[in-house]
Amino acid sequence: MLDYDEEADAYDASRGGEPRAEAAARALLGLIPDRPGRLLDIACGTGIVTRRLAAARPGLRVTGTDLSAAMARRADRRLPGTVLRADCRRLPFADATFDAVTGVWLLHLLSGPADVRAVVAECARVLRPGGVWVTTVDKARAHDVGSDIDAVLAPRPRPAAQDAADAVAGYAAAHGLVPAGRAAFPGLGQGRSPRTTVTDLRRGWFTLLAPDDPRTEEFAARLARLPDQDRRRPDPVFSLRAFRKPAVG
Repeated sequence: MLDYDEEADAYDASRGGEPRAEAAARALLGLIPDRPGRLLDIACGTGIVTRRLAAARPGLRVTGTDLSAAMARRADRRLPGTVLRADCRRLPFADATFDAVTGVWLLHLLSGPADVRAVVAECARVLRPGGVWVTTVDKARAHDVGSDIDAVLAPRPRPAAQDAADAVAGYAAAHGLVPAGRAAFPGLGQGRSPRTTVTDLRRGWFTLLAPDDPRTEEFAARLARLPDQDRRRPDPVFSLRAFRKPAVG
């Protein structure tokens, strides 16, 4: 996993910046009830999306959390006094505190099903009856856009997807949450080029191959032979799923 304390300063610029954040926030807002209340954005990172949620819904009291101290500090600059450092597997909030909980680009980072189940359990716990939890799912699949890069990388050994949509829906159901909608948004500016993909591959991203595995260089060599080395292929399209905690009675 990346060291997000080290990544914090460059994170926004390397992840599509403001356009991607705007697209993500717009999709999230379409799944969140438009009424006053409290919203928790877990793993909020630099707060680039969180800020938009707060600005778009003045009736919502928005709180952000992130495990990375550097990320939380950057988010707090955008939303002063509303962001705290916290582990989303053990949220520091009482039961039934929030009317909505959001988590973008989180579940795929977790180390295994036990951690994913723990996060889902916490989101369900802090939701009020009638509240909605929204999360991204199938992040790795979003990057498979049918390009020549994908064709080269297809045989690589891949990590198990911790955020597979069906698995996440099952974890949600185990905690009494019911499906409440879905949406998608483009990862603007995040299409892969062959050259950037080689760099990421050698960092150990999106594969189980170690950087020093000879097969890593075999894939790198095939990527280096593709045309248009610096042309980005189509942007990924990320998926959101929403789940509601049924109202009592």
